[in-house]
Amino acid sequence: MTQLSEQLSQHGGPEWLTAKRKASFDLFDTLEVPHSGVEAWKYTQVNVDFGQLQPHPKREVVSDVSRLPESVQKRLKGTDVGAFLVLDGPDVVYRTELPAELAAKGVIFTDLKTAVEQHADKVQQYLYSVVPAEVPDDTTIAAPGTTPSKSPDPSEGKFSALAAALWTNGAFVYVPRGVEVDLPLGSFRVMSEAGTFTATRTLVVTEENAQVTFIDEQDSEALPGTYAIGAVELVVKDGARLRYVSIQNWGKGVTHIQRQRGQVGKDAALNSLVVTMGGTLSRTEMQSHLLGQGSNSEMLALYFANEDQHFDHYTLQHHAAANAYSDLLYKGVGDDQSVGVFSGMIKVDLGAQKTDAYQKHRTLMLSSEARNFSVPQLEINANDVRCSHGSTTGPVDEEQLFFLRSRGIRQELAEKMLVTAFLEDVLTRVPLKSVVGYIEGIIAEKVGAA
Repeated sequence: MTQLSEQLSQHGGPEWLTAKRKASFDLFDTLEVPHSGVEAWKYTQVNVDFGQLQPHPKREVVSDVSRLPESVQKRLKGTDVGAFLVLDGPDVVYRTELPAELAAKGVIFTDLKTAVEQHADKVQQYLYSVVPAEVPDDTTIAAPGTTPSKSPDPSEGKFSALAAALWTNGAFVYVPRGVEVDLPLGSFRVMSEAGTFTATRTLVVTEENAQVTFIDEQDSEALPGTYAIGAVELVVKDGARLRYVSIQNWGKGVTHIQRQRGQVGKDAALNSLVVTMGGTLSRTEMQSHLLGQGSNSEMLALYFANEDQHFDHYTLQHHAAANAYSDLLYKGVGDDQSVGVFSGMIKVDLGAQKTDAYQKHRTLMLSSEARNFSVPQLEINANDVRCSHGSTTGPVDEEQLFFLRSRGIRQELAEKMLVTAFLEDVLTRVPLKSVVGYIEGIIAEKVGAA
């Protein structure tokens, strides 16, 4: 029995979940690791020996915030979340309770393992419905006699199948019809053991006309040879509003692979922000499936890669209904010998008339040795749409840098000011002051101006 199959056998749970885990693992076992011949993974290769992956050791619950990792303590002092979970590897080590008035309205916020035990009907209904083990087939619905887009290569599901089979825990949020949650809810994920891996899932469900903000943060010290595999499922029913924020700040040596996907109903809105700052290799997929007329998706991201970091972002705006709107703005910074990759696709189905979709990716290069690959794409199968995409890459404006230096501002602080200004149009669209302040602090550290 292999190391991973031994881990599978250790997972308990109801029969339906055990069966799903086994089917996911069987699929994982048949798939190759995506390689450079797979278009969606052309610029990113993950070198991993699955037979050697060791699970992150279990951690005990702590009773006091002072016993949490220092990075989490620091964030909790400045966060504005109304309730939160702290996970160290596979275990919840600290939590705060949901305010009583929200619980009385039927709002559920707990870890996913507990949710399986206490809210099995809701979890079974939605778990794996948005991010299945296999890669979703996002073939565009095309006109008869025309050639639709190619189905994805099955190997693109290798890591999501692993996450589906071996997830240990994560966060579960359920907001009933018509309920609005004013303060954000949050999850802080840390790892503390090098040479291990952890698999987590986040499941957020907003019923009709509900509203919530969820902040998903990941952080660690340097952990050589460590893997963080994840899946995020976002269900946004008709008329609902969901804001989802993911902040990845793993330490050096961590490989981060996560698929985030939202299903957006009629007149509903999904606002997402992906922040990538840490780890040595990071691959994040953010997909919006606009299923209902009048649906809306705002997809924001910012990243700062330095030293030998390799950041890969893959996005999909899939318009399956008429009169839907999507707006993507990804901005990144590359320094030292880093590599940045962006591959974005707008798909418009036959019949998705009056689609309004935008995609913009911009990169600021601080070093001549840094590399950047950008692949914006469109696939349109309706004839009454407004779609545009674009990508720009360029160095720091030397005149602006000279101006700041001539005013007595040291090099690191001048670069920090220019980088922050470059990212400002993303940051100003995020109505979460503590999140923006935290991001600006990481930028300052990256350019040596902290």
